Amino acid sequence: MCSQLQDAMEKLIGVFHSYSGKEGDKYKLNKAELKNLLQGELCEFLAASKDPMVVDKIMSDLDENKDGEVDFQEFVVLIAALTVACNEFFTELNEQKICKK
Repeated sequence: MCSQLQDAMEKLIGVFHSYSGKEGDKYKLNKAELKNLLQGELCEFLAASKDPMVVDKIMSDLDENKDGEVDFQEFVVLIAALTVACNEFFTELNEQKICKK
């Protein structure tokens, strides 16, 4: 039986590979694949941005080696940053609720 963390890691890997390799390198996301992943898995985060170039900016920020694709290691940077931001948001929200009591 897997732990919750092992299960989360397996799902993260599975999500990445379900979008990667539809075109070109099967271990990387090109811009279209990244956009599909963001729209399919993180649509609420995309909807919150009113910037029509948000996918281009995310791609540019993640593509450390500037090969025009995002590999798994580069992708995990996005997930880690979003997770940290969500943790900070919910921590502050919980603290505000406690202060109001």
